[in-house]
Amino acid sequence: MDENEARGRADDPKEEQDARLADGPTARFTTRVENYLKARPGYPAEIVALLQERCGLTRKAVLVDVGCGTGLLAKVFCEFGCRVLGVEPNAAMREAGRRSLAAYPNFEMRDGQAEFLPFAAASADFITAGQAFHWFDLDRSRQEFMRILKPAGWAVLVWNDRELAGSKFAEDYESLVVRLGTDYPGVRQRGQATLAAFERFFGNRAFARHSYPNRQELDYPGFVARALSSSYMPAPGHPDHPATMLALDRIFREHETAGVVTMCYTTTVTYGQMS
Repeated sequence: MDENEARGRADDPKEEQDARLADGPTARFTTRVENYLKARPGYPAEIVALLQERCGLTRKAVLVDVGCGTGLLAKVFCEFGCRVLGVEPNAAMREAGRRSLAAYPNFEMRDGQAEFLPFAAASADFITAGQAFHWFDLDRSRQEFMRILKPAGWAVLVWNDRELAGSKFAEDYESLVVRLGTDYPGVRQRGQATLAAFERFFGNRAFARHSYPNRQELDYPGFVARALSSSYMPAPGHPDHPATMLALDRIFREHETAGVVTMCYTTTVTYGQMS
């Protein structure tokens, strides 16, 4: 897929793309890249087996990972062996993704975003998005996904959803982010993609969902980094940052076992063909 082939990818001028980046969620993670690299959870390898069985994924596939970030989802497919093209609008995240996946010759990172994909029409077998779909403009990203997917291509949307209840640790952590998160309710609501949104995105084609358990064991520095990697957590310099650090310290001390806490997730994969 030659980048020079992608001239017809969007009708909007470059100035509009730049304005959308400045006004949108892209900049939220610029100062959180190192914490993201250190402490965000990866994705289970079962995703590959699922897509092999249900969607015909092979090592010959060309896969575009949109909102690639530091490469956590892209890595799963790099290890499988297909060609992976990451797309990331945030320059700091993009550079981190390049560094973290530098060992994989089948990976390449591009500057772009879901609404302006830098690829030719009908050039991708799969498009994935990990922890990113809720930030996309649904209609414009749908148009771009359909443009670059081959006629039999698949869109795959993946989330690691943190456990909010079920253990005292999960409940204490959720209470912290509700109390001190700068715009946590809005971000959480965005992340809970509705059935109607999926139906609108995939069109009149059926889509399916599968879930897998996922977990992290975090020492104290890892736990703090995991918390501060979230865009809604008060960063250094924010008036609520000292209170956030005190609360994180208390939660860790109350729940650690042998120097670690366990953060549990459900990894949800939504996949389908588009029309």
